[in-house]
Amino acid sequence: MMTGDGADPTRTPTESIDPPSWFRERAAVSDPGIYETFDREWPDCWARAADLLDWETEYETAFRGGDAPPFEWFPGGELNASVNCLDRHLPERKNQRALVWEGQLDERRSYTYLELSREVNALAAGLRDLGIDEGDVVTLYLPMVPELPATMLACARLGAVHNVVFAGFSADALAERMERADSEFLLTCDGYYRRGDAIAQKNKADNARLAVDRDVDVVVLDHLGEGVHLGEGYHDYGALVKDHEGEEVDPVPRAASDPLFRIYTSGTTGEPRGVTHTTGGYLAHVAWTAQSVLDIRPEDTHWCAADIGWITGHSYVVYGPLALGATTVLSAGTADHPERDRLWKLIDRHAVDVFYTAPTAIRAFMKWGAEHPERHDLSSLRLLGTVGEPIDQRAWHWYREHIGGGDCPVVDTWWQTETGAILVSTLPGVDAMKPGSAGKPLPGIETEVVGPTGDPVATGERGELVVTRPWPGMPVALAEGTGWGEHAVSERHGWRYHPEDAATVDDDGYVTFLGRADEAVNVAGRRFSTMELESAIVGVPGVAEAAVVGADHETTGTAIYAYVAPEHGVDEADLRERVRGAVEDAVGAVAVPEAIVFTPDLPKTRSGKIMRRLLEDVANRESLGDTSALRNPEIVGELQSRTPDED
Repeated sequence: MMTGDGADPTRTPTESIDPPSWFRERAAVSDPGIYETFDREWPDCWARAADLLDWETEYETAFRGGDAPPFEWFPGGELNASVNCLDRHLPERKNQRALVWEGQLDERRSYTYLELSREVNALAAGLRDLGIDEGDVVTLYLPMVPELPATMLACARLGAVHNVVFAGFSADALAERMERADSEFLLTCDGYYRRGDAIAQKNKADNARLAVDRDVDVVVLDHLGEGVHLGEGYHDYGALVKDHEGEEVDPVPRAASDPLFRIYTSGTTGEPRGVTHTTGGYLAHVAWTAQSVLDIRPEDTHWCAADIGWITGHSYVVYGPLALGATTVLSAGTADHPERDRLWKLIDRHAVDVFYTAPTAIRAFMKWGAEHPERHDLSSLRLLGTVGEPIDQRAWHWYREHIGGGDCPVVDTWWQTETGAILVSTLPGVDAMKPGSAGKPLPGIETEVVGPTGDPVATGERGELVVTRPWPGMPVALAEGTGWGEHAVSERHGWRYHPEDAATVDDDGYVTFLGRADEAVNVAGRRFSTMELESAIVGVPGVAEAAVVGADHETTGTAIYAYVAPEHGVDEADLRERVRGAVEDAVGAVAVPEAIVFTPDLPKTRSGKIMRRLLEDVANRESLGDTSALRNPEIVGELQSRTPDED
C-alpha cells in the first residue's frame, strides 16, 4: 500500500519480451554495442544521423558547445529539407509512391515522388511570386489533405518557416498563433468533412485574419470542389499551382541552425508555447529515429495516425518517412467513421508495414472490440508503435495480440513537441520489450530520474525525468539558451532539460513514465499520481479507458473523481465495485474515488489526448473554457448530466 509519494512496485513492468528473430535479422539497427559506441564517441556519434541527409555544404563538426548554451549542431553545414525529402530520391524512386491519402468520404489520391516534387515546385514558385521569401513565416491552417505536406515542403524549398496550426482550432486560437509568430501569410481551405459533416474552415480563417493586427495574404484551397469566393488579398491555390506548372525552384540552402518550422503546444492545459525547430539538427534526429526506432526503410509503407497539426505529424508523417524515401499514409477524419474498422481496412488496402498511433486510440479499439480488426488482413504489419502518453500493460498486450498478430515488436516512444523527435524507447532490433515501460534513453541520449533536490532517486522510486545532455533535435531556444531557463539551468547540477514528466527507472535502465509531474491529486494532504490511479482502473477487466481528476470537496479539500468508459455490455454496478477494489489494492483505501462516473466516451482533443482540464471543469460545476480542440463535443452534456453534485 502507498500514498502516492513513491513508486508502486505492483505496477512496475517486470515482464521482458525479446523481439522475434525474424525481426532482428533484418532490423535497421541490430548491434547491441550501439549504446556503448554512441556513449564512447559522443558527440561525434551523431554524424551517423547527419549522414542520412544530403548536405549542400558539409558541416565542420557534429556538435559545438560546452557545458552550457549556446549549443550548435552541425555548424557550418547547409542543406534544404525539401531536397532531402524529394529531389535526392528522384533518380532511384521517382515512380514510387511518396504519399497516399484517404479522405473522409472514401476519396483517395496518391502522389509519386516525381508528382509530389512537381506540385511542391509549382507551389513554391507561386508563393515566391506572392512575395514569400527566406525567413518569412507562413501559417498553414489545413486539415489532413495532401496539400498540407506539399505546402510545408514548398516553404522549406524557399527557406520560409512554416507555422502549422491544427485545423480544429478556433479563429481566436489561429489569430493568437499568427500574432505570436509575426506571420503575414496564411494558407487555408474552404472547408473539409468530419464525420460526414462539412466544416467551414475559410469562415474561421476570415475571422482570424480580421483579428490579426497586420495585413495578411491568404491562399485558399478549394477542397470541397464547390467554388470559393475570393476577395482582395486572397489567392486560389489551384490557380497558383496551375500558373506555375512545370517550373522548378532552386532550393535555398539553409544553415543547419536556421529555423525549419514553428509549432505551438496544444494549449489544452495552459497558454500555448511556440517551439522553433532547426533545419539540420531536427531533420537529422527525425531521420535517424525513423530509421532506428520505427525501422522505416525506403520500400515501406508507413502510417503514423497523428494529425500533421501536432509535432508527431510533422516528424513521423512528413519529415521522417519522406527523408528516408518511404511511402507515408495520410488519413482524414476519424477512426470510427463511417465504420469502426476503417483503420484496419486501410492497413489491409495499402499493405502497411509500420503503424504508429496513441494509447488513447488503442483503448478505443479495445472498447469497440477485436472483431473489427479480425475482419481484415493485417499480416503486412512488421512493427507497431505508440506515442503521446504512457501505455498500460493491458492495452499493450491487446495491441500486439490483435493488431500485431502476437508477434510484432512494439515500440513505446517518449518525446515531446520540445524535443522534436524520440528520446526514450527500445530499439526494436536490439532491446527486449517491457510492456508498460518505454525503454532506455536512445543511444546518444542521457537522462536521469531525480527527486526534489535534483539528485537521482533510487531504482524504482518515483521522480522527475531530466535530460542531461544536448540532443540534435533540440529547439532553438534551448540550444541558444534564450528561453525556458527555469527548465534548463541548475547552479548545482549544471545544464539539464526538465520535460516535467514523472517517471521511475529500473535496474536495466528502462524508464516507466507516470504522466506529467504536476498531474497529481492532493487529498487530505496525501498526493496521488493521476497516472497511478488511472493505471489501476484500466487494469480492471471491462474498463476501456479512464481519467482521474480532482474536484473541490468541503471536508478533504479535494476529492477524486474517476471518469470511466466501460467496454460494451459490462454490468456497471459490478464494475464499480471492482474499480473501487482495484484502486484500494493498488494504492490504498484513501485513494478510492469519491465518485466513479461511467461515460460512453472521454473528452479528447483532435490529437487523441484526454482533455482533463474539461473534466475538472465538469467535476467542479464550473464554466467550460475553450473547447475548440475537442473532437467529440457531444460528450460534454453527457458528462455534466452524469456527474454527481458534492453531497
